[in-house]
Amino acid sequence: MTGRISDRRIRILIVAFAVLLSIALARAAWLQGVQSTSLDAQADAQSRRTVLIEPRRGTIFDRNGRELAIGELRTSVFANPQQINDPPAVAKIVAGDLELPEDRVLELLSDTERGFVYVARKAEPKLAARLEDRGLAGIGFESEERRIYPQRGVASEVVGFAGLDNKGLEGIESHYDELLSGRVGETTVLSDPFGRTINVLDEAPVKEGHDLYLSIDHRLQLKVERLVRRARGFWKAKAATAIVMNPHNGSILAMVVEPGFDPGDGSDVGPDERRNRAVTDSYEPGSTFKVVTIAGVLEEGIHKPSSSFNLERQIDVADRTIGEVENRGTEVMTVSEILARSSNVGTITLALNLGSPRLEAWIENFGFGSTTGIDYPGEVEGIVIPRSEWSGSTIANVPLGQGISVTPIQMAALYSSIANGGKLVKPRLVERIDGREVESVQPERARVISKKTARQLTRMLEGVVASGSGSKAAISGYRVAGKTGTAAKVEPTGFYSTERYVASFVGFAPADEPRVVVFVSVDEPQQEIFGGTVAAPLFAQITEAALTHLEVGPNNRSR
Repeated sequence: MTGRISDRRIRILIVAFAVLLSIALARAAWLQGVQSTSLDAQADAQSRRTVLIEPRRGTIFDRNGRELAIGELRTSVFANPQQINDPPAVAKIVAGDLELPEDRVLELLSDTERGFVYVARKAEPKLAARLEDRGLAGIGFESEERRIYPQRGVASEVVGFAGLDNKGLEGIESHYDELLSGRVGETTVLSDPFGRTINVLDEAPVKEGHDLYLSIDHRLQLKVERLVRRARGFWKAKAATAIVMNPHNGSILAMVVEPGFDPGDGSDVGPDERRNRAVTDSYEPGSTFKVVTIAGVLEEGIHKPSSSFNLERQIDVADRTIGEVENRGTEVMTVSEILARSSNVGTITLALNLGSPRLEAWIENFGFGSTTGIDYPGEVEGIVIPRSEWSGSTIANVPLGQGISVTPIQMAALYSSIANGGKLVKPRLVERIDGREVESVQPERARVISKKTARQLTRMLEGVVASGSGSKAAISGYRVAGKTGTAAKVEPTGFYSTERYVASFVGFAPADEPRVVVFVSVDEPQQEIFGGTVAAPLFAQITEAALTHLEVGPNNRSR
């Protein structure tokens, strides 16, 4: 009896073992056959990760090698939530060391559906090092660059800025983003359960970004910014713009927009404050545009500088009567005197002799209605009404710089063509890439006027400064050529304002061997409005600073 009971127990035990073995074998078969792909993926996610290697973003220098935008080494902290056993405890440590909100860190570390999350991008290296020393499982570290601007607001509208991901968002940073960025590298690594790298499985090499050398001269830029800022404050103006340009090769030595901004805080500044108005904004130029009409009549041989006209104080064109700014009677003026005294009646008389078709052609020849091609994002063409849409009085408005919209950089290019003997140059801001001169940056320059016409215009523009409306642009010891402009702004009603004006002056020096073209505009100055009073003195200060900086002494003697 006892033996039978023992045999029964043994059989039950054998059956139980058999059942358990069957269950184990079935479970193993299910895991290997059905769940193997899913489990492999989970294991792979926990042990394998691909790390992106951010390239060094190229440095932006001024023409002399002064750093305007550079990368500063920072440490980014990341985590694999699937490797973190106690998220609340780890979050408290991480948040404390990195000085971050604990609830936000806990949210990231608790997301076990993800194998990679950034805890802090580009953190302070000292804070990250403190955390790294703790050796926490699932927490990793990698070096990244953060863009900084050591000169702060100097040339900010030109340089622009890059965002947190080092992608250029404005200015040169944006226009040359592909060159500056380089190419991201990749490294796939195998990690142990503690997140430590065991083996490197695959690599794609990183390509560092290219360095750019601007035509901007940092020291001159700083001087011009101070002068423009002071003038804007003195006149309580809405804004002010200045350009210093080499008329022979188009290099921009200084480009200033006030008010400016600090590119280190660029993302916190509105687009209105960030834009480079020298390139992206257009305005009605007023009398600085009169040289276009005068260049046309001289080049086509219609008149000479000495040709004289009997000019009344006002002139009727279609349905409009246009008069002079100055109070005068009927006078005889030469073409040279028409420009020197900025005569509206005289300029319209010359335009009527030139004719609408030819006037339109000369506007186009000098590049208006088209971009200059400067290497900067967002350049606008201005507004040039096609002749098919001209009214009867358009031929009277446009020669005076009304009913046409231009950019400061277009005006600098116009006066550069006079200064360099008749060729239209393409303005440029980048001269070298990685220390090598940019090839084909200046295409064959188009001749718009003859050397003879350019010399005639230069002498006439000297007369503007010597005895005309631009006398306050004179610089002791230097021959200066240039033109004043005073333009009323258009109100939303479509009529010209009687209170809001743009005062401007454009010119070059030394007039006999020009080294710089300088454009100056002051937007909505208070108390005074005329270019000869507001803009001409600022032009003189900037031009003298530029000539001194370039070591061009009085009477055009190099120091």
